[in-house]
Amino acid sequence: MARKEVQEVNAGSMADIAFLLLIFFLVTTTMDSDTGLATLLPPDVEQEDTPPINERNVFAVLLNSQNQLLVEGKPMRMEDLTEATKEFIDNPNEVETLSGKKTIEVDFFETYEVSKGVISLRNDRGTEYQAYLMVQNELTRAYNELRQGLARRKFGKDYKDLEDEEKNAIRKIYPKRISEAEPKNVGGN
Repeated sequence: MARKEVQEVNAGSMADIAFLLLIFFLVTTTMDSDTGLATLLPPDVEQEDTPPINERNVFAVLLNSQNQLLVEGKPMRMEDLTEATKEFIDNPNEVETLSGKKTIEVDFFETYEVSKGVISLRNDRGTEYQAYLMVQNELTRAYNELRQGLARRKFGKDYKDLEDEEKNAIRKIYPKRISEAEPKNVGGN
């Protein structure tokens, strides 16, 4: 009996097809990328260039490992943080325990009394990221509401609708001053 020879299958084109499929999936697949907070970090400052800050002008916000909010050493609900921050920054009644003010020259306003206040934010290493973001959002909301209110009073329109020069003037009056300390093990109480 004569044996039939088995013909070889040409696998060269299979490799080409596999390569093309690989390229196709690489090109069409999207990769999810996590995004963090859109915060512009200030330039590095030499320690000797930093002027001392009066304790009155520091608004201490602490988030502990149980995600409890402590403001100026006292427990506070997250919902109350925006109003407390606005009151500290604006200090409309000139309360001695809230931030002091200094007078500066600002375009469109001539001279204006601005806050010397700085928000000091510190969290525990065990703080949940969601709680940290909520605190960041409340602090940012405070600045946004102050800027919006001033834009309405001075220019009669929303902050987002102002010209760049007008926005710069309002940002000079309400600069976003949030100092974040390195997380540490603060504890639960």
